[in-house]
Amino acid sequence: MNPVAVLRLTLVVSLLFATSGCTDPKVSARTLHFDYVALISGLPEGAEKVDIWIPVPHDDATQKISNLHIKAPGEPRLTTEKVYGNRMAYVSLEAPFPEKVEVEVSFDARRIEVSGVSSLRAAGAGDRLLAGDRMAPITDEVRKRAEEAAAGKRDAATVARGLYDRVLADMAYDKSGQGWGRGDLEHACSIGKGNCSDFHTLFVAMARSRKIPAFFEIGFPVPAGKSEGVIGGYHCWAWYSDGESWKPVDISEAEKAPEKTEYFFGNICQNRFSMTSGRDLVLEPKQQGGPVNFFIYPYVEVDGRPGGARVEKSFRFRDLD
Repeated sequence: MNPVAVLRLTLVVSLLFATSGCTDPKVSARTLHFDYVALISGLPEGAEKVDIWIPVPHDDATQKISNLHIKAPGEPRLTTEKVYGNRMAYVSLEAPFPEKVEVEVSFDARRIEVSGVSSLRAAGAGDRLLAGDRMAPITDEVRKRAEEAAAGKRDAATVARGLYDRVLADMAYDKSGQGWGRGDLEHACSIGKGNCSDFHTLFVAMARSRKIPAFFEIGFPVPAGKSEGVIGGYHCWAWYSDGESWKPVDISEAEKAPEKTEYFFGNICQNRFSMTSGRDLVLEPKQQGGPVNFFIYPYVEVDGRPGGARVEKSFRFRDLD
């Protein structure tokens, strides 16, 4: 085995964070340390190569990342995907493999409450922000719902609010049964329930059908009122452009907390951070399998084929403020 290599990147950032009217104006920013650990095991006998990609967060107008460390066997690389600008840690190993391959990404993140920003890294995707995705094509049903929701509305902001309200009316936050959580538009339209992925898939598709640039963003929620602990899984939301700035929406949170419906149209608080944006991602270096639906958990290929290994993951945080 190659010796363990540690790729350390320290980002020195100075930024004045503006308070944007948080629900608690005394707390509009949060600084935390995060550990993302992936354990890959169960590699099949006779396997010759394993490739591992893990998302790495980015700087933008909503967050600043510092003290980034990537620890893995071999020679881990920090790479950037070409369309949305997502970053990732890439590890490629050849046999013989250890019983378990451990990859750890750790960093500090300072996140602010946001009510709109003039630019975002993912905005560089250009026309991609008006096109359908593999699991979210712009169908006649999507166009019909969007047209109904936009009736009588002229500018992008009021149309987007109509779409937001339509998703709230059409969807219930319900993770029972099967098919939820993939951002499958057909499932969202026919079943009318799911998690944050399904809510925001419908919103993004309807916005794009009205020629409003929009995209999906995914990261991790950080519990309010806790200073450290385990994070069980991801959370996602969406952004749209009103022609002057980029505005966030978190429709699944509004469905769970109706008293915050107004807030979550155009605002997201500091108790989260982003890992990646977009759908149908081609990683860097390019994976042998098809485009990645969305990228929040480790993606692994064994001898050029997706899967083929057991992947365990854990996420921990602690406040630094």
